[in-house]
Amino acid sequence: MVPDATGAGLTSQRARDRLVRLLEGQGIRDPRVLEAIRSIPRHLFVEEALSHRAYENTALPIGHRQTISQPFIVARMTEALLEGERPRTVLEIGTGSGYQAAVLAQIVDRVFSVERIQALSRNARELLSRLGINNVNLRHSDGADGWPDKAPFDGIILTAAPKEVPEALLTQLALGGRLVAPVEGPDGRQQLVRYTRTEEAYVRDILDAVMFVPMLPGAEQ
Repeated sequence: MVPDATGAGLTSQRARDRLVRLLEGQGIRDPRVLEAIRSIPRHLFVEEALSHRAYENTALPIGHRQTISQPFIVARMTEALLEGERPRTVLEIGTGSGYQAAVLAQIVDRVFSVERIQALSRNARELLSRLGINNVNLRHSDGADGWPDKAPFDGIILTAAPKEVPEALLTQLALGGRLVAPVEGPDGRQQLVRYTRTEEAYVRDILDAVMFVPMLPGAEQ
């Protein structure tokens, strides 16, 4: 178990176990994903006033007009990224609270996570360090640029919705790698899409209808 993962009452291990059973009932099957969700103390990644709701299957505000995704979406995106050969290195665009990175860190060798809002990046760094999660590298930057000097990545995951996946991110995907992202269509609706890089092309699969905050350009201090 991750250090400092215990809690009482609505933030207890029992609450995490209930959440995992709920996710299993909704179709999440990968035992690595379920165990990661079980081990990460989500109540530490939300505002203290909302900690009693941390193990509900719902998105919650984390400040700066951002949210922590509902656990099902975190699990679904992680599972989609893991299908096939296990990725060793994953790039995350949109660190937010750090929860998705913490889940990934239980499964892959190293996570590189980019956040455009400096305060969120700083808070995530402090929390991940406190939890002893030391295989996540964080960067405050424009997510559309990715992290080119650490590329290529076996997997890339976006936690905000662009209208199109930035070309820079696709080019940072390793051959055989997978990119999972919510993408906003011309009608404003969002779909969860997975791109797999082959020698000839990027193979695109549509997975689910979703709703994420938009992916914005630039980096905020």
